[in-house]
Amino acid sequence: MIKVANINKSFGEQAVLRDISFEVSEGESVAIIGRSGTGKSVLIKHLVGLLNPDAGEVFIESENLVGMAERQLLKVRQKFGMLFQEAALFDSMNVFENIAFPLRRTGLTDAKEINQRVEEVLGLVELPGTGEKMPSELSGGMKKRVGLARAIVHRPKIILYDEPTTGLDPVVSDSIDQLMMRVRDRYHVTSIVITHDMRCARRMGQRIIYLVEGQVYLDAPADEVFNSDDPVVSRFIKGQSDLKGVGLT
Repeated sequence: MIKVANINKSFGEQAVLRDISFEVSEGESVAIIGRSGTGKSVLIKHLVGLLNPDAGEVFIESENLVGMAERQLLKVRQKFGMLFQEAALFDSMNVFENIAFPLRRTGLTDAKEINQRVEEVLGLVELPGTGEKMPSELSGGMKKRVGLARAIVHRPKIILYDEPTTGLDPVVSDSIDQLMMRVRDRYHVTSIVITHDMRCARRMGQRIIYLVEGQVYLDAPADEVFNSDDPVVSRFIKGQSDLKGVGLT
């Protein structure tokens, strides 16, 4: 389904990704974790062809994205749904139009089918009857739910989640986790989650890829990662600083 082969990416003299390689099978759910600045968001941009690596290759269903023409990339991107950190809703469109946008962009014009699909996903994210609301009328959690509905309405094969619970309180974060798991289990989509939220990573990730300084430090089943006795992994999972001699006085 997805194959990343030895990609490297630098901006100026700063190496952001260093010889990154991994594969994700169809229907698999993978969480990518790591400190801020380790290249997680840069990596996800490579998966949809928004960035080209300085070296290496990215394959989506055996198609190499590196050097691909924009017209071909647009077709490949239709295989993806994305939930962004800030939901990224269009302020000038109501909820219905926001969710319908990717359907119309892919050429669907049948009003009845568009309406059915939008209502289906609004029900799935537990927001029935909200189609006429504007984004300004929604809470942060509701915006994330609408963003998730928009990500799945065109029935993608792959969903990319970029920090899906950032900025949400624990209760709302829990509800978003539950909805992502519902989408994963109902549609059997391939899921890649970039997150700092270890609860989200544990729930969504059958496998965990841990990045350190732009490199894959560990790629292993979730249970192995969360029970690791490697001090580098353990400190990150537990949210423990590696600074010495720092404490309260």
